[in-house]
Amino acid sequence: MTALPPPPGTPSPLLLRLPGGPWAAPIIQALRAGALVVRAEAGVLELSGSGAVVCMQGLLTSDFEKPGDGAFMYAALLTAKGMIVVDGWASRIGSTVRYTVPETGREPALGILTRSVPPRLARTTDRSGELAVVRLAGPHALAIAEAARLPTPPAPGRAINVTLEGAACDIARASDDAPFVLQIVAPPGAAARLAERLEAAGALQGGPPAFELARILAGWPGLASEIDERTLPQEVRFDEIGGVSYTKGCYTGQETVSRLHFRGHANRVLVGLEFDAEPPVGVAVTVPLRQDDRDMGRVTSVAWLPEGSPTATAAGHWIGLGVLRREIEIGARVRAGDVAARVVALPFALPRWDPA
Repeated sequence: MTALPPPPGTPSPLLLRLPGGPWAAPIIQALRAGALVVRAEAGVLELSGSGAVVCMQGLLTSDFEKPGDGAFMYAALLTAKGMIVVDGWASRIGSTVRYTVPETGREPALGILTRSVPPRLARTTDRSGELAVVRLAGPHALAIAEAARLPTPPAPGRAINVTLEGAACDIARASDDAPFVLQIVAPPGAAARLAERLEAAGALQGGPPAFELARILAGWPGLASEIDERTLPQEVRFDEIGGVSYTKGCYTGQETVSRLHFRGHANRVLVGLEFDAEPPVGVAVTVPLRQDDRDMGRVTSVAWLPEGSPTATAAGHWIGLGVLRREIEIGARVRAGDVAARVVALPFALPRWDPA
């Protein structure tokens, strides 16, 4: 089985382009040898009630029941044909399930949960206006959280509920290859104060573009750029990043996903790109990738990666993510317009900065 081409008239996916310039250098330094704290642009959907876990188990691509209470995992909601509607991070503490999704996917996710979850089993609530999401990334994230006097889960893939800054807060620890280490869900005031504590303990505070850069470096798909309404989980690294289970019970879209896994392969895959020069791409457009005058895929995200010292303003190169036909091998050369690019494995290696 292979993925089908999009039907005529299907809307084009967006392309995420982060700006070049010196702003990225301190972000890279924090991701390489420190920590980065970001207020995420995310929605928080909540299921509460005795059937909350069972209902989510029947919808998510990951096995939400097996890890037990305190689980935290990456998973998607699919259409009946196995296409990704929205991706996000799900946690379960007691009889409450929270699904944190990109803000652009909040309404589609809420629609699925509202239609699919019987009120007699669980209540679906949009808590996005009441709760903020703060994420901490970088190799020293746990040490800085400890210095800021924040309790942390004992292992990746776990979540805890604690009281901090006078409010109930969920603190979750992501899988090792995720673009962040810790996620804090708390009322906005408490979330802001906790972010300030993390910054005072040594974390660099950044905006949404900083997190997008971390996501690209981690080779993680983004909703509306790498993921659109015709994307199958296997096309955007769900196998590698732990976003899909092939052993759990039934869930919406499982038949297509399982058949593709056991009987075939995806026609396209998510890869890294290193450009020879600034790629000729804007935003909200489809940028084809070509090889030997044949269309082989598209560019999905582009970012400037500084190199040299942490204060570098010019030295560096453009990188990106792209969805390519699977026969294009790592190391191959493709073109985006007039600019050549090399296909590289994900995640990206961070530049090494030696002391002066």
